[in-house]
Amino acid sequence: MKRTILLSALLFGSQAFAGEFLVKYTNTNGLNFINNLGVEKSIGMQVMDHNPTASLVKVDIAKSKEAQTLAELLATPGIEYVVPNFKLKAFSAPVNAAALRDQWAINKVQAEKAWKRAGNRGNKNVIVAVIDTGVDYKHESLAPNMLQGYNFKDKNNDPMDKTSFQNPGHGTHCAGVVGATGLIDGGTIGMAPGISIMPLRFLDEKGSGDLNDGIKAIDYAIEKGVHVISASWGASVPRSTAQPLLEAIKRADDKGIIFVSAAANDGKNNDSTEVYPANNGYPNSITVAASGPSDAKPSWSNYGTAMVHLASPGEGIVSTLPKNKYGDLSGTSMATPLVAGLVAFLKSQDSSLTGSQIRAILQTTGAKVSIQTACNCRIDAFNAVDAVLSKKMFVVPAAGTLSPQGTLNLSVLNGKAPFKYASSNSSTATVSDAGVVTAVGNGKTSITVTDADGKTASTLDINVGKSQSPPGNDPGNPGQPGQPPGDGSCPIGDASLCQIICQIKPDLPFCKQ
Repeated sequence: MKRTILLSALLFGSQAFAGEFLVKYTNTNGLNFINNLGVEKSIGMQVMDHNPTASLVKVDIAKSKEAQTLAELLATPGIEYVVPNFKLKAFSAPVNAAALRDQWAINKVQAEKAWKRAGNRGNKNVIVAVIDTGVDYKHESLAPNMLQGYNFKDKNNDPMDKTSFQNPGHGTHCAGVVGATGLIDGGTIGMAPGISIMPLRFLDEKGSGDLNDGIKAIDYAIEKGVHVISASWGASVPRSTAQPLLEAIKRADDKGIIFVSAAANDGKNNDSTEVYPANNGYPNSITVAASGPSDAKPSWSNYGTAMVHLASPGEGIVSTLPKNKYGDLSGTSMATPLVAGLVAFLKSQDSSLTGSQIRAILQTTGAKVSIQTACNCRIDAFNAVDAVLSKKMFVVPAAGTLSPQGTLNLSVLNGKAPFKYASSNSSTATVSDAGVVTAVGNGKTSITVTDADGKTASTLDINVGKSQSPPGNDPGNPGQPGQPPGDGSCPIGDASLCQIICQIKPDLPFCKQ
């Protein structure tokens, strides 16, 4: 019997690196205060790193001085927040190479047919950043597609994926799913073998890393002008604690970079479980659940109508491993780079496509499956690229979950104005001539648009009701943030520590909740 290995999406552990915090400053006075505090020996705080792009400083605070120092920081004008520098850990197992080249996922999503329809397998000018444990950039099936990356863990230019019992080659496997060349006998092929891959390492050979380095990797990808970020990792933490990570994704969104992230492997509903970056809610994001060979949801894959956008093959996925090896791994970690590769492939056909537009295309053209996501669908590469090349009309976004009295702004891709909108269930939601959907009552509806030439297109389900959602975060709709990062809860993620801080500085905002 074939043994498949489940490789979890890399998750932030519940523990931070002991004594380490990220401090967000808003002006030079705040930065100067941090630096001055760092040289005051009685405080027991050391400045360890500075990310000026994110306005973040990593500090180490002695345990005996922790509450007092945090209280001073949080009460200082020019300091916006302080959060723990989270520890990340990968969970993996020995690799099974028996299924080498049995790439059911590529067949399932009709990749070969998609390449033939497009007449190409991607464009070298389209870059996917694989932010992970690094990549074996010398691998026979990857080398032609690799660009220079960076190692944020060791602070050097060598993002080589180093293996151990904990890490069989997570980043290398993800990179192969995105764009292995398919040119090596006995090798594998990725979803977009014609694009370029930038390896960015922030996790070590044991699969551990920190929030600070992950944010710096995102900022580096933005600086280098990548088009897609593949992120097979996340955090089960409150939204307020994930604030610096969310801000980094927002910076990517502002630059038009599409952020593809894993829903996680806890078998939970992300509509009621806080997972970041999966639940970030920004327009450029696509959050991915896993599907199996029969299009069923593996028991371990997370899901969610409001927070998870679509499903992608993620069970028993064969791809590249370090030192010219190949093997199969499972997880939303594997489903995510397949979507990232498909996004890059579609961008290769039409560089003007945005993240929200591509997400709508993938959801509307996906194969219907019994996996609870915004579209209840699994990606289909041929249907997606055929729609892009045919200039099919789409409503963007294609799906949504609204709270009572919530609104959703629709736009039309490949249509001719003026547009006429109609709701299939006006008792659930109405829609204005400008394409603004307004929730009226619990239930489901779909919106149909007719353009000036008489062409029509419809959304998938627009859900209205008290959808279970992470505390402090109205999901709005998949791809639209509910409220800004930060929900007024304890930013340190440790209620007992916050109670002590509030005794020292009772006027702090979260002390008044």
